[in-house]
Amino acid sequence: MIGITDVLNSLTTYLPNVNQELLERAYTFATRYHQAKKKASEARIAHLLQVALILTDMKLDFESIASGLLHDIFEETKATEEEITNEFGLGIYKIVIGVSKLSMLPYKPSVSHQVENLRKMILAMSEDLRVIFIKLADRLDDMRTLHLHPNLKHQHLFAQETHDVYIPIAGRLGIYWIKQELEDIVLQYLHTEEYQQIKQNIEADQIDRESYIGKVKSIIIDKLQEYGFSAKVSGRVKSYYSIYNKMITQNLSYEEIYDIIAFRIIVDSISQCYETLGIIHALWKPIPKKFKDYISMPKANMYQSLHTTVFGPYGKRVEIQIRTKEMDQVAKSGIAAHWSYKEGREFDEQTKATFRWIQELVQQHLTIKDPDEFLEHVLIDFYPDEIYVFTPKGDIKNLPKNSTPLDFAYSVHSEVGNECVGAKVDGRLVSLDYPLKTGNMVEVLTSKGHQPSKDWLHYVKTAKARSKIRQWIKQQERDRSIALGKEICEKAFRKARLNFYSFLKDEKSDDVVKTFHFDNMDDLLAHVGYGKITPNHVIQKYTPHEEDTSKPSLFRRFIESTRKKRAGSGVVVKGLNDILIRFSKCCQPIPDDDIIGYITQGHGISIHRRTCANALTLNPERQIEVEWDRSHLEAFPVKIHIQCLDRFGLLSDITSTITKNKINIIDVNSRLNDYHMVDCVITLSVSDTEQLNKIISAIRKVKYVKHVRRIE
Repeated sequence: MIGITDVLNSLTTYLPNVNQELLERAYTFATRYHQAKKKASEARIAHLLQVALILTDMKLDFESIASGLLHDIFEETKATEEEITNEFGLGIYKIVIGVSKLSMLPYKPSVSHQVENLRKMILAMSEDLRVIFIKLADRLDDMRTLHLHPNLKHQHLFAQETHDVYIPIAGRLGIYWIKQELEDIVLQYLHTEEYQQIKQNIEADQIDRESYIGKVKSIIIDKLQEYGFSAKVSGRVKSYYSIYNKMITQNLSYEEIYDIIAFRIIVDSISQCYETLGIIHALWKPIPKKFKDYISMPKANMYQSLHTTVFGPYGKRVEIQIRTKEMDQVAKSGIAAHWSYKEGREFDEQTKATFRWIQELVQQHLTIKDPDEFLEHVLIDFYPDEIYVFTPKGDIKNLPKNSTPLDFAYSVHSEVGNECVGAKVDGRLVSLDYPLKTGNMVEVLTSKGHQPSKDWLHYVKTAKARSKIRQWIKQQERDRSIALGKEICEKAFRKARLNFYSFLKDEKSDDVVKTFHFDNMDDLLAHVGYGKITPNHVIQKYTPHEEDTSKPSLFRRFIESTRKKRAGSGVVVKGLNDILIRFSKCCQPIPDDDIIGYITQGHGISIHRRTCANALTLNPERQIEVEWDRSHLEAFPVKIHIQCLDRFGLLSDITSTITKNKINIIDVNSRLNDYHMVDCVITLSVSDTEQLNKIISAIRKVKYVKHVRRIE
């Protein structure tokens, strides 16, 4: 646990002559009043110290730190305004009372409440920006400890408020390190599964990635030293939220995102920034349209840097940021880096420009009477990566940048989205993939009974629209599978001299459904339609007493004729493990693949992947359910196809990558085509799909490898 000494040590690194006595008094005052409450006083005092420490990370003045120690004194204790004013002065009192007023703002997950809170925060910023700095530090520590709160509904609502109000403010003020940390924590609570998946993927190749970062840093440093530059180079993985955002906005999987590593180069001057950019582009090929010059054209919050993305070592995409030390400080602290309360010191023109947008927003608040117009100004300023469009009734809808009329339709209602046949933007007919812009008035054209298309998944940008379209597609597939399952069962029952519709009305049908562990008959029929359950299995469950023992069934005759022990086959057949098993060569199934078995004449059961084209042509009556036996797994052969540019030592690098991952190579076949591309087919011995996917990912990192896939 940190103490006041840690706060003072951090503060004196940039303010050596700070009034330590005042800060110690503020800490003592806060401790005394919070301990009077007794309940959770230690946790509260720890929170105050953490807030103060965050403020020192922002390099704020001593009044800000003192106010951070006292920021919730009015809400949590019986301290009076007069006591704070007498003890610490009018300046600190105004900051503390300002923070208290913001803390009492109610939050409701609606645009109107969100903007009302933003309006009040803008007014607080116009009086003293330090109020917002303290509120951001307060929210950051609250989010860091949100997991300690037992109420899941509170966690979700608190995270949503952080997403709607505090993250945009941190971004608009340019305090990116707080913005990014808040985004990652919010992702953890609002999109838990996606967060855990990204975290798992990043941790899986952490060792290789750290090695790669070390090599690239060394290359950059050595190259810059050749030109006489002394630079600080750092490498990191992009934030979880930025990876998630790219997956959503560009409809990519994690494996399809190649530039998750970013490097930062800190040099001494602006001229060196551009010289360094030239050196990097000479070293590695830049990717077109991935260069941004924020030095000559700074962001509204005065952020400056050069951004470029290149094909780095081993063909990996790498983002590189180049800036000066001063720019780096602004990038970390934003407006806080410009802030000063030293008496008699005037702001320079750059700093005045930094604050001008705040004054303009306040002026708009005073002069613009139309709330919708003010709302539009605020949202454009605070949410530059989102657009705000209007319904025909004048209601506002916020959507991600480049959203389409389909996203808008689904934001209104899922039925409106499903029945959308067209749209008008500002009175003009547009296509469903038309990119919307802020200020557009959108009218959705619908037709009763119209149905979504799979192609719509390529148009939409919002998670809600994509989810609703997929949900509809799955429901349609389910309905078709139920109808197909009925048709298949009806034929099978007729062949067995049974009436399928009498079976549906029979009370015993409920018992049959339960034996397959389903909730209703539709679920059972859908699985028959999918091919996961055969109609003969249903008949056997329905009429086990009618089985003719004088004439053994195909399955029974098969078992009696193939009682050959196959130890460690890795597959279970209807609960038995002593049946002759043969794995098909056409699709080469491996553990974790979805598999099906087929009874063969004299060769036991042939195991195929469910998607195998050959398996789909076999007699469905010979189909039998099988599953992997995790207790007796062995190595299985599987073929992969690798396509890459020809170079010296290519095959050696690929095979060494495979052996380094402790995977046996059974066969290698490669040839060079007329375009200097190598087609290589390698047969590997793997234990399951997880091991296969891991080695495919490793091979993709080999220099000049373009495509790697499993041969179906």
